Amino acid sequence: MKYHQIDRQLFIKNRSKFTAQMKPKSVAVFNSNDIYPVSADSTLPFAQHRDIFYLSGVDQEESILLLFPDAPYENQREMLFLKETSEHIAIWEGEKLTKDRAFEVSGIKTVHWLQDFEKVLFEMMTHCDTIYINTNEHYRASVETETREARFVKWWKEKYPAHAVAKSNPILQRIRSVKETEELDLIQNACDITEKGFRRLLSFVKPNVTEYEIEAELIHEFVRNRSKGFAYTPIIASGNNANVLHYIENNQQCKAGDLVLLDVAAEYANYSSDMTRMIPVSGKFTERQKAVYNAVLRVKNEATKMLTPGTFWKQYQFEVGKIMTSELLDLGLIDKADVQNENPDWPAYKKYFMHGTSHHMGLDTHDYGILTEPMKANMVFTVEPGIYIPAEGFGIRLEDNLVVQETGDPFNLMRNIPIEVEEIESLMNS
Repeated sequence: MKYHQIDRQLFIKNRSKFTAQMKPKSVAVFNSNDIYPVSADSTLPFAQHRDIFYLSGVDQEESILLLFPDAPYENQREMLFLKETSEHIAIWEGEKLTKDRAFEVSGIKTVHWLQDFEKVLFEMMTHCDTIYINTNEHYRASVETETREARFVKWWKEKYPAHAVAKSNPILQRIRSVKETEELDLIQNACDITEKGFRRLLSFVKPNVTEYEIEAELIHEFVRNRSKGFAYTPIIASGNNANVLHYIENNQQCKAGDLVLLDVAAEYANYSSDMTRMIPVSGKFTERQKAVYNAVLRVKNEATKMLTPGTFWKQYQFEVGKIMTSELLDLGLIDKADVQNENPDWPAYKKYFMHGTSHHMGLDTHDYGILTEPMKANMVFTVEPGIYIPAEGFGIRLEDNLVVQETGDPFNLMRNIPIEVEEIESLMNS
């Protein structure tokens, strides 16, 4: 891995939080992701399943974590199963985790080779009543590929039909949404790498540069700072492309007078950052662009203040909608009649701001968290309002990453990334 080794105490704490919520006499199993084929002998780069990483720190394919807090012997309460390494594998693929190295990474003392998994699991199943399976129940999930986890669940149900089934995901949704200090430091590192990439662009963007050249500058800066690269598919949208919310072609030329929307961010150690900024291609915003930009910035700043413990996402979004409505009235994009006659299920402001203001962030860009439950301290949220005006040829979105605090305003992990119009213009023209 490119990143520095994470202190295993983080994963020890995470496992402790998970097992504390397991039913008596139960086992939980977590599988790594597959390496997905492209065609011929080509594969996509491996990306670890975030749940097994969160609980063990193991960042390697063909790995399994088994937790059994009520096991009859202490050495059976936490177990890792890894693909056995060899001299051949070391030559062709590079070194894999040894048993000793796996302990250093995870803090788990009992490490088996993968070929022993079914035998060990059988022994554990004779002592337990319930197994926790790890299905993906994120509110944005749309899974069409059969995962390694799904294949395990199918095999297990056939092999052990008499055992009760429980779900890992509700536990993980709650504990993963509240970050440990070490996790906040990792997310901060991802945000700091993102800042370096953004600052690199301020002297690079000029009329006629292409969106993909901007993408190239960013990936250069991210990788040279120990990131694997983008935390998500980058959106580099100049001109009217910014009005396509998930524009990812990144193949157009940036024209003088246009704005470039940059929804781009680095990952670090599998943790995400998530930034959106706007750059004027010619180094200066027009008066109209500036007016809309500052309206979005005001909405972002006011929305940020509402990220406090006890806040519910639905009410938060409703309040942000009222602030946005006021700004759109001032900009002349809607009028009082639009507001008076609006459909409560699709308010007038939604014509220009049609997406949510915030989402949880962490190991996943759209991280675990239950939106029907109140916000808590040490949750990390994006704040990303936008105004999209196809008729005027531009759209504006601004986004920071915030940590909810016990008291006071949330802490901005992107506090050092330029966002004010004057600072961006000054840096681009210096």
